[in-house]
Formats: sequence, structure tokens, C-alpha cells
Amino acid sequence: MSISIQQVSKNFGSFQALGNINLTIPDGKLVALLGPSGSGKSTLLRTIAGLEKPDMGRIIINGQDTTNLDIRRRNIGFVFQHYALFKHLTVRQNIAFGLDIRKHPAKQIKNKVEELLGLIQLQGLGDRYPSQLSGGQRQRVALARALAVEPQVLLLDEPFGALDAKVRKELRSWLRRLHDEVHITSVFVTHDQEEAMEVADEIVVMNHGKIEQVGSPQEVYDHPATSFVMEFVGEVNILPGTVGLLDASAKHDTILPNVHPSQTQVFIRPHDLEIHCESDAQNKPAIVKRIIHLGWEILVELELPDGREILANISREKFAHLPVELGQVVYIKPRHARYFVDPKSNAYTSEPLTVNG
Repeated sequence: MSISIQQVSKNFGSFQALGNINLTIPDGKLVALLGPSGSGKSTLLRTIAGLEKPDMGRIIINGQDTTNLDIRRRNIGFVFQHYALFKHLTVRQNIAFGLDIRKHPAKQIKNKVEELLGLIQLQGLGDRYPSQLSGGQRQRVALARALAVEPQVLLLDEPFGALDAKVRKELRSWLRRLHDEVHITSVFVTHDQEEAMEVADEIVVMNHGKIEQVGSPQEVYDHPATSFVMEFVGEVNILPGTVGLLDASAKHDTILPNVHPSQTQVFIRPHDLEIHCESDAQNKPAIVKRIIHLGWEILVELELPDGREILANISREKFAHLPVELGQVVYIKPRHARYFVDPKSNAYTSEPLTVNG
């Protein structure tokens, strides 16, 4: 079921939580609302659910205007961050709760519960109570309970936020597989960029109650529409245009033609920064301040001559061939960079600034 959000605004007193939001969520997609605290993502989710009523605008679900429709008639499944399971009910009874309220036949409820126990991979645990389950298992039960009533739309508000990193990662993969099986239109809120990139078909990046960009994980990461998106989605080094890191042949410190350096910020991903042990006309010196082994890659913290810090990611294989040590002077050169001519208006160049070595 598709969701159409049309010119939706929501204020809490003098605070504008949502400002004229327009968004279409296609049928069967898994969409992430991504943004920092206070960006409006949870308010938007709750507005879709009917837990908040917009001051202006409409919410259309599967062609029906649900803006003023009672929450119980919207046929929406909602999963909260803290599970909200009934402690005095077993796993089976928790999953069956919505079906019991709707007075479905007992045999139908039993069959549905067993089907969902299999879907969430908790067969044999139906008679346990929530206190006897791990955090990840409790969240799976919460998802099964939301799916039991066969909702048109599934909404998840930071569903893995209360879990430790390892369990979160496992449940992210599980949620993606689950969605591929049930194909229900799903929207989940997260402030975790990696979570959104790994799970979602589309990412909606929000900031200050407005949408900055909508796109696939690759589009949002590789082609950010604004400086905020570039900075928020993934690690990035941000340097003023006066650093002159990108153009060693320039007579002045400006790095972009016809642009005053004070108007320019340069964005370089750590994986787009090369480290060399020898100087040439195209690279700049930096001092190695810290070497962090992340297992699959190496993160090197560097200090530029003006005291600014910059990060570089290199592979284990590359690091093994570089005699890099703390305090050593190395030479760095970016492969690609992006710039926003006016950070205030987020004017964006259509193509990345490419630096050839």
C-alpha cells in the first residue's frame, strides 16, 4: 500500500516539528526516515500512524484520506523502541493479542500465531514470558504482534535503539530478510546511518522538520543533495577552501575557479584520501597522530600543517605496504571531493570535483 504525504505541517507550540512535508512512499518498499534528534522523523511517523494529527496537509494511504481517520481504523502495525509487550502474557498470547481483540476464530488465531513464530524464528518459545527472552527476541515478538493483524502498513520507531551493537546488526539483517518475504510497505525511524544504508530501499534524510533528500542508499551517499546530507550520511572531512589541499599548482589558496574561498567548504570522504610516503607535486604533508585498527580497514588520523585534523581510511593490504608510524610525516592526496558553493543555501555542484593523480 502506497503512502502519500501532502503538504503536512505540525507545530508543538512555537516549535515547528514538520514544515510542509511532501513525500510518496511506494507500495511494498522499506523506507528509512533518517536524521538527528529533533529532525521531525518520529513526528512524521506518528502522524502517518494517527498518533499525531497534522496542523495542515493530508495523509493518503492506498488512495484513502486517513488524515482524520481514527487510529483503530487505519490498519497500521506499529513497533516501538521498547517493545511494549505485555509482561503477564506469554509469547503466543502477546502475538495473538490483536486477533483476540478482533474476535477472530480460535483455530485461525492458533494457526496464525504458529506461522508467525516460524517467521520470526522463535519456534518452541511460544510459552515463555517476555522476561525469559533476550532483547532481540522480545523485539521479534513485537514485530510478530504487529504483523498478526495483517496491517496495510508497518511503522517502526527506532526498533533496535535499545539493543547492543551486535544484536542490532543481526536484527537489521533479519528485518531485511523478513521484509523481502512479506513485502509489506514499511517505514522505520532511525538516527543510525549504517542501519538506514543496510536495511532500506529508500532513505528520507530529514533536518529541522524538512526533507533534505530522498533516494536510494547509493544515491544519498554518492550524490548528496545538500551539505547537510554530505555531512550526516557517512564519515567526511570538511575543510575550508583556503586550505588549498586539492590544487598544489594553484598560485593562490583558492581551489575552485570563480569562487571566493570564504564561500567554499570542501568535503572529502576518508576513503577518498590517499596516503603516500613520498612527496610529489600533487600531494600535501601531514603528520600521523593516531592509527586505529578497525579489523576490516585502518583509520588514520592526520594533522595538516595548519593544525586541522583529517581522517583517511586505507585497506589492511595497503597499510601492510606502508611503513606508517605515529609522528611520521606522510603525504596525502584526495581522489574525489565535493563542494557546496554557498553552505547557507546549500547550492550544490552537479558533479564532484575530481582530482586526478
